[in-house]
Amino acid sequence: VQLQASGGGLVQAGGSLRLSCLASGRQFNSNFLAWFRQASGKEREFIGSITWSGGSPYYANSVKGRFTISRDNAKDTVYLQMNDLKPEDTAVYFCAARQNRLVLSEQPNPRAYEWWGQGTLVTVSS
Repeated sequence: VQLQASGGGLVQAGGSLRLSCLASGRQFNSNFLAWFRQASGKEREFIGSITWSGGSPYYANSVKGRFTISRDNAKDTVYLQMNDLKPEDTAVYFCAARQNRLVLSEQPNPRAYEWWGQGTLVTVSS
């Protein structure tokens, strides 16, 4: 499975961006996909998750209400819609995947994921 994140860029505070994560070679693997971000000098932070097979996305409290994760199974793509962006949202955003769903307590653990995309930089100016 190869993950390719795209859609990052420079945006003003209060603006929006939509990131995409294309999962190539997915087939029956990588059923569980998550978004993370990593700001300069900080640890990788869990944003939210979704499964290809159904169910609602799960979000970290830090982005709940502003970010939305969705999927397009036909395009093997998961999206991260980010609204009302703040300067503290500036980070490199990554998508990650694993074969099976994780319990909620384990979802924020980057080590639990088997595949990672290369990351896309989001910069929010004040």
